[in-house]
Amino acid sequence: MEQNLNIFGQPTGPALENWQARTFPEPVTLTGQYCRLEPLNATQHTDSLYQAFHPANGSPSFWTYLSVGPFDDPQSFSAFIRTAVASRDPLFFAVVDLRSEKAVGLLSLMRTDVRNGVTEVGNVMFSPSLQRTLLSTEAQFLLMQYVFSELSYRRYEWKCDSLNAPSRNAASRLGFQFEGIFRQAVVYKGRSRDTAWFSVIDSDWPALKMAFQRWLSADNFNAQGEQQFRLQQMIQQAQTQADPRA
Repeated sequence: MEQNLNIFGQPTGPALENWQARTFPEPVTLTGQYCRLEPLNATQHTDSLYQAFHPANGSPSFWTYLSVGPFDDPQSFSAFIRTAVASRDPLFFAVVDLRSEKAVGLLSLMRTDVRNGVTEVGNVMFSPSLQRTLLSTEAQFLLMQYVFSELSYRRYEWKCDSLNAPSRNAASRLGFQFEGIFRQAVVYKGRSRDTAWFSVIDSDWPALKMAFQRWLSADNFNAQGEQQFRLQQMIQQAQTQADPRA
């Protein structure tokens, strides 16, 4: 790749002469084919979310790599939701199943840096009924699409405990690029955490958008709801079409 050089002959990054700070994410509603992301609302979402995360619906191990939980009673969960609703950063969204109209998960945009056009998807709390479903993939796609297509951000991050294999696998499946490990980056729940960093940047987005749309299409699923092609296959194909040298 050809380097830009300044007047001193030093290599520099690409010029962004017309760059302007981006706007902060808003509590918008994002609707897809299978789910809807809507601003977290204590009145509308607390009960259905508590039921979705209730111990009877999944193992307590779900909470191991989250900074909050587990919640032993409705009162403590309700207090968490009220705090989340009041937060601007992180900005929380409920994932609503369009078939049942019930909230079945949460995720947020956090550590938003409008000056540099960077934000992170975090606090991903997908209930057992949401995990590994069409809805879970579409929820991630809707938020990524909002960040790149509507807010025109340059960088979208995913960070997790380096020991959290399911989260790392999910990031890779969704097209995030692994960037490395930040050692002893966080202390949470009385233990040390090394943090794995992943990202998608704006130049990645056109191919990823095409892949997500193809994967989410009804044509990609048979009568039993089984996928014909994996998302990663779609991403590789879209990247090759965008750059035949890839």
